[in-house]
Formats: sequence, structure tokens, C-alpha cells
Amino acid sequence: MSIFKSADILIPQGVDFTKWSVVACDQYTSEPSYWEDVRRIVGGSPSTLNIIYPEVYLGEENGEKRIESINETMRRYLDDGLFLEILDSLIYVERMQSDGRTRRGIIGALDLEEYDYTKGSQSKIRATEGTIVERIPPRKRVRLGAPLELPHIIMLIDDREKNIIEPLAEQKARFDKLYDFDLMKNSGHLAGYLVDDEVKRGILAKIDKLGDKDAFRKKYGVNDKGVLMFAAGDGNHSLATAKSCWDEIKKDLTEKERETHPARYALAEVMNIHDDALEFEPIQRVIFDTDPEKLLAALKSYYKTGDKGQRIDYAYAGNEGSIYVENPSSNLPVGTLQNFLDKYLAENGGRIDYIHGNDVVKKLASEENTIGFMVDAMGKNELFETVIKDGSLPRKTFSMGEAADKRFYLEAKRIK
Repeated sequence: MSIFKSADILIPQGVDFTKWSVVACDQYTSEPSYWEDVRRIVGGSPSTLNIIYPEVYLGEENGEKRIESINETMRRYLDDGLFLEILDSLIYVERMQSDGRTRRGIIGALDLEEYDYTKGSQSKIRATEGTIVERIPPRKRVRLGAPLELPHIIMLIDDREKNIIEPLAEQKARFDKLYDFDLMKNSGHLAGYLVDDEVKRGILAKIDKLGDKDAFRKKYGVNDKGVLMFAAGDGNHSLATAKSCWDEIKKDLTEKERETHPARYALAEVMNIHDDALEFEPIQRVIFDTDPEKLLAALKSYYKTGDKGQRIDYAYAGNEGSIYVENPSSNLPVGTLQNFLDKYLAENGGRIDYIHGNDVVKKLASEENTIGFMVDAMGKNELFETVIKDGSLPRKTFSMGEAADKRFYLEAKRIK
């Protein structure tokens, strides 16, 4: 069976799409004012806000009532005929980001039988960063009773020749347009097109070829690793939740029932990691409540350092410099750094925070008992190569754009 396939996708009809579509639930988790503003914009209109659980509200006293309301609203939307169900479909999407650049993707369904988020996985669909299992249960409570799923999952493929998704930009004139609107709160613009049957078959055939073992081994220079076709870009914990729920559901199904059950497949957007609009931003480290010079000395003695190798920049109390690690423990400098910091902080104490922007790191590191570390952004080719060779990346390795540019909910799929 194909790992990625077309799906029966639900699109709302007769709605204000700007009010319907809201950003991923795991964004703005420290900014309740953002979500309060979204609530004001939506008002009483049909909206995905009413059928997701923004994580800013996790831990609230009425959490179970919110989950009940989410599931009840999903059922009401279905009963009221709010959705048009487009059978056996792929949707081509163009998202103009807040910076004016446009990224492209395809919405379809991923086979959860081919996904394994555990450490050391060799599955064809994998997490890129370590999955925090503690984040799954609250999402699972929502999903187990839900008749629908709405994806903010973005999966990446390594199509260096750009011959799968990119050609659709020139073909879209022949497709039916499903939506075309401005996203709320200056978050850009979103348009979606129903891919016709001929093009759909070609896309799925090209994606299937990404699983060719011989081509994979030649491409990455490995002979002892499982084929990696899809790597999680955003929404890995939502995908992990879908997997966890499916593992429970399938226990009570026959083999034949498992093949076609809607919960086996997760709706997701697939992007090419080489999309020109996609940029990886590094996430830096600042250590508080520590002796900077002691920590720095420990780092220099933990690895073999010299004048070449992986570069790690540092700043503290007005001092700046670089360390070059000649015997790195990871394919990426951030991994080499994190492996050391995990051990050092466990033994010596201190508090770590993950920061965007070198200027912010240096400002924070000017304070007493604080040191900041900076590494260069990961190259696009390095993501797949590192996940294949090292396994999941260290937590907080990279970010795919700003919060406003994360995926917005719009499409849905039945899971019951």
C-alpha cells in the first residue's frame, strides 16, 4: 500500500475563510492575548477555533468540558452539512508568508503504519526531533472522541530536483480553485486547488519512487539504514498522537478492517525541503545560574578542540569567541553542543533556555552567571542526512519560520 495517498477531504462551504482558518494550536502558548484576539475576530462564525484545543489553555480547570465542546461542535458541523467532502483527492496549496514569499505543498494522507517516532526508528516516516511523550496525552484526549482531524502537520520530502511539487505552480490553471483568501492577523494568504486525476496519479507515482532502496542508498551514501521518505517539519506531536490513537484502535480490528479504517491515515501537508521560501532558523542556547568560565573549560575538555572542526560560538560578560570541535558527537554542531550540555547541567545545575536571534543571546549573556552559545543554521541537505545517520535531532534544533507563518487549520478528514 502507498505510504502517501489521496484522501476524502472535507472543505467548509459558505463560510468566511478568514474567520474559519486559525493558526496551529501549539503557537503563541505564552500569549493568551493572541488567542483572545482570535476569539474576537471569529465571534459567532463557524471556525476551526471551535474544534481545536489551543495549548495556551492546557491545564485549565474546565479542560474536559472544553474537549466535550470541541467534539460536540465537530458533530454539529457535520450534521449541519457544513462540509463538502471531496473524495479521493489531493489539494495543492500555495501559502504566501508574512514576508511576502510563497511556499507550496500538497495535502494528502500518510499511512501511520509506516510511522515510528521512537528513538532509533528506521521507519519510512520519522520524527526529526525527539518526541516528548508527555505532550501526547492531552492531545489524545481530544482525538479519541473526535469524529474529525484537522492537520497542522507539515512533512518534508528531499526532492532536490524539484520535480514533484514545484511543477504544480504552472499547472494550477487547469485545477478547480477551492479557496483563496487572506489569513487573519497579517499572517499572509492561502490558496488551494483540487489536483486533477491525471496529475494526481503522476504525483503519487513520483512520491512512491522516493522509497526506492537503491536510489536511497546512492543518494545518502548509506547501506545499513532504513529508507526515509518523509521527515516531520512541523506538527510531529500531532502526528505522534494520531499514531498513538491508531495503535489503540487497531487492536480491536480485523486485518481487513485495518486496511481501510480512516484513523489509519493522517491528513498532512507535504512540502519539499528545498522550497525556496522555506528557511531553517537556528535555535540558540543560553545557560543561566552557572559559572561561565567553568562551563566553557568543561566543554573544551569534554571534546578534542583545535583550529578546525564544528564551530560553536559563545558569549559571556562581554567576552566572545569560538570553539572548534574535532571529534563531534553529532552530525550537527547543535547536537554536539546539546550532548555536552545535557550531561553538564545534570551534574552541575544551571538553567537552559532556547533563544531565537544572536543579538538576543548576546544581550542575555551579558548578565552575571550567564553564558550563551550560537551555531549556524542547519543546511537543508543536512536534515535528512542527519536523521538518517544520527536519528532524531536534539530538541530545539531548528525552526521553520516565524509563528505567524505556521500552518493554519482549514481542511478536515473523518477518522471515524
